[in-house]
Amino acid sequence: MKTQASFIISSEIQEALKRRLPVVALESTVITHGLPHPENLLLASEMEASIRKRGAVPATIAVISGEIIVGASPVQLELLAQGVGTRKLSSRDLASAIVNKENGGTTVAGTAFCAHRAGIRVFATGGIGGVHRGNSFDISADLFQLSKTPVIVVCAGAKAILDLDATIEILETLSIPVIGYKTEEFPAFYSTSSGLKTAATAQSPEEVAAIARAHWEMGMVSAVLVVVPPPENAALPKEMVENAIQTALASAEGQGVRGQEVTPFLLDRVSTLTSGASLRSNLALLKNNAELAADIASQLNLQ
Repeated sequence: MKTQASFIISSEIQEALKRRLPVVALESTVITHGLPHPENLLLASEMEASIRKRGAVPATIAVISGEIIVGASPVQLELLAQGVGTRKLSSRDLASAIVNKENGGTTVAGTAFCAHRAGIRVFATGGIGGVHRGNSFDISADLFQLSKTPVIVVCAGAKAILDLDATIEILETLSIPVIGYKTEEFPAFYSTSSGLKTAATAQSPEEVAAIARAHWEMGMVSAVLVVVPPPENAALPKEMVENAIQTALASAEGQGVRGQEVTPFLLDRVSTLTSGASLRSNLALLKNNAELAADIASQLNLQ
């Protein structure tokens, strides 16, 4: 294990980076705050297995006892999955978690920052944060972190509970390229269609890797956002999801849910209101994104 400025990079990840093998970073808030136990641990294991089957190395990132872990072990994943005393850690929260020796799951912003620092160029997640509905000033730190972090982020767009129109506008303002994978439309997380267009499209992992390399070689420093529709057999009708979201938003308002607690609250309520269909869709798209990220990482290393 290697320690540098509170970073502990597993020996497997060190070796993979040294040999220029494809590595895919994974966030950990989906484990600590996104799913209940034991489903969260099962998902973490399945995502890592999906990446390995595609010939890449998974690197789940989290904070354990004040150390940033790049390549969490099965024991560490189990600790995170139990969720006791774990914080939700964006990039702004890392320093305090280190000083206070805390445990936590890293968000998209936190994971992107740590992945880049570790030398990992591809990151798979479910959906990024964005602009919250009804409050244009409530903008996820994910967007600003991605504007200054040169990694490829593979996702199913932004979480459906957000204002997707406003999120697309902020992505454009921050000069973050949004590449639709085999689609010209920005997916709506659980649903394939949002009615919003992507900035460009790519038809293969090779094309995604080429776009990212050209973007960075010109001197750009932002992430490249690759948006992938959920698998057809797991996608949900947009109207069904929207009805559940509106009900969940009303519940959050009525209960005074605020800040970092809003997203997990809404996702849990939507899952309940859709009788678990949104959860099943979430699991399927997470694994799908991980597999594509592994293919992209392999191509990025070849170019």
